[in-house]
Amino acid sequence: MSNPLRKTMVYLGLADEEVGYDHHPAAPTAVATSTPAAQRAPVTPLRRAVPTRHAGPPDMNEILTVHPRAYKDAQIIAESFRDGVPVIINLSQMSESEARRLVDFASGLSQGLYGRIERVTSKVFLLSPAHVTTSGDAADIEPDVDASFLPRD
Repeated sequence: MSNPLRKTMVYLGLADEEVGYDHHPAAPTAVATSTPAAQRAPVTPLRRAVPTRHAGPPDMNEILTVHPRAYKDAQIIAESFRDGVPVIINLSQMSESEARRLVDFASGLSQGLYGRIERVTSKVFLLSPAHVTTSGDAADIEPDVDASFLPRD
């Protein structure tokens, strides 16, 4: 057994040590790829997450109003909106930088779940799920008006 590759394979357990056999390097040998059943590690099958969809839109019997004080309150907003509950967010008790972050989060949340985000007043927003329609006075938007969610300083 003068072949260094063969010695390495025997050392790593990839090949069996053959006693009294003169190995020729030109003749490749097949390495056994299957291991005995007793040496196999247990395999845990992965479950595929199947998205659950309601047969129809759920009955709307609740609207959640949230007055967040910090960005960490976004979890309550996300959980309710994901469950199909419309959420009114009043940002009047937040600093401007955290309010911007929360509006960015809420717009991403509504986009990801096929909902809508609407500005009600300068610091109040409505997140409506896909199965909820809103109606009201639709003011004509002038092209020179800044349409950002929060006013810039």
